[in-house]
Parts: sequence; structure tokens; C-alpha cells
Amino acid sequence: MQDPKLEIQMLHDRVMVRPETTGERRSGAGIVIPATAEVAKRLVWGEVFGVGANVRTVNVGDRVLFARDDQYEVDVQGATYLVLRERELHAVATERTEHGTGLYL
Repeated sequence: MQDPKLEIQMLHDRVMVRPETTGERRSGAGIVIPATAEVAKRLVWGEVFGVGANVRTVNVGDRVLFARDDQYEVDVQGATYLVLRERELHAVATERTEHGTGLYL
């Protein structure tokens, strides 16, 4: 007998994020920076796939900025997600902003 498909519901102030690929990246001048180059702690962008009932500032589909270090990883149907607290997010990129930096992605 097959297991029924269960919907994942995040609890409390938890956010489930799928990080963007962490492979090679390019500088503004077009120089390729390999994934193995670690100069300093680097924040990464990811997409929100689930939020808990007590999360106030982000919604599913938002892009968020966070530190990849020391986060909990979970695999769901072959995709890797991170679970973190809302307070561990540094920024959110969304169309519904009330006040922001004036910068756009």
C-alpha cells in the first residue's frame, strides 16, 4: 500500500526556503567566481516555500536573504530546503513592500 501524500505545514515562526544554486557566480565585470572561492561569510537568496502561523513579514513565493551557515536542511521529493526562523532572515524581495532600500532585483 502506498503512503498518502501529506501536506507540509510549517509551525510557529519557521520558514522553509529553497536556496538558489550555490555554483559558480559572476562579478559585475563578468569574471567567473568558482563555488569553492570563500572569501568571507556570504548571504544567499532563496525562495520561500512554506511559512508558519506566527510568521509576519514574508509569504510563500517571496525571495529572502539569509546566511546559509548553521541552517537545518531537509529533502522533500528530491529537492533540498532549509528550515530557519523568521528572525534569521536579513531581507525580503517582494512587490508588496511598504518601505525599502530603493534597490530592485
